[in-house]
Amino acid sequence: MKKLLYNQRLAPYLFILPFLVTLVVFWLVPVGRSVIMSFQEVLYGQATFIGTENYDRLWRDPVFWKAMFNSLRYMVLTLVLLIPIPMVLAAIINSKIGSPRVKNFFKSSLFVPALTSVVVAGIVFRLMFSETESGLMNQIADFFGFGPVRWLREDLTGLMALLLLTVWRWTGVNTMYFLAGMQAISSEYYEAASIDGASKVQQFFHVTLPNLKPTIVYVTTISVYGGLAMFLESFMLYAGNNSPNNQGLTIVGYLYRKGIQENDLGFASAVGVVLLIVVLAINLTQLTATGTFRKEATR
Repeated sequence: MKKLLYNQRLAPYLFILPFLVTLVVFWLVPVGRSVIMSFQEVLYGQATFIGTENYDRLWRDPVFWKAMFNSLRYMVLTLVLLIPIPMVLAAIINSKIGSPRVKNFFKSSLFVPALTSVVVAGIVFRLMFSETESGLMNQIADFFGFGPVRWLREDLTGLMALLLLTVWRWTGVNTMYFLAGMQAISSEYYEAASIDGASKVQQFFHVTLPNLKPTIVYVTTISVYGGLAMFLESFMLYAGNNSPNNQGLTIVGYLYRKGIQENDLGFASAVGVVLLIVVLAINLTQLTATGTFRKEATR
């Protein structure tokens, strides 16, 4: 055993063996099982092969397309909000402006929402956007002279509430990612740019952004997955999986409705397979477009 552990060829594989076992048991096996179940009708432990019938139903179901549209819209808007805003905040924290103590307090306060339970945060935001006049947002609306708003009854205002919850919760996490990426950039680049007469804004666009590319790609990748896999935020904000006109129904919420609430596990598996394909397609496209898979040219 000692000889095996000290073998230079086998040792790396022994170290990654726990990860590989976890990947196979908790990801590859469930995914493979879901693919098989997507071609079956599963009722009370009895599975019957029905071919592509689940996918045919999926294609003809308008509620599925509504949920897919909601998830894609949410994903795009979170990318628009949760990449530039945290990047700017990280640049401010990384700059020499301001007191280090104030910056440390700011970083800590930004990260606190990520430690808060989604359940608690969802309930608080639901109360904030309550239809009653005592709701916080309606009090603000009344201050500006327009009456109570049915925030969670309308599509746009409901989406705004959901995005506000998301930005509040995840801005700090993405700011930490970008801050770590900026602190890994050598100060020599900034010194050389400063000698050449580049302003702080020019340094940001011509030094920081190019060197921050790996971090941007990583944050984009996890944000695509997080946007399409969002469920609990919407579930808590609307106090369930049944929002008005399905305006808050996400693709994972649709999967939950079919698989758990209606016990149609075969159909829910087809939804999960489609979701996996969409996530992989989007992420592989953006990873290819950003040159992540491109081999570095040999000198």
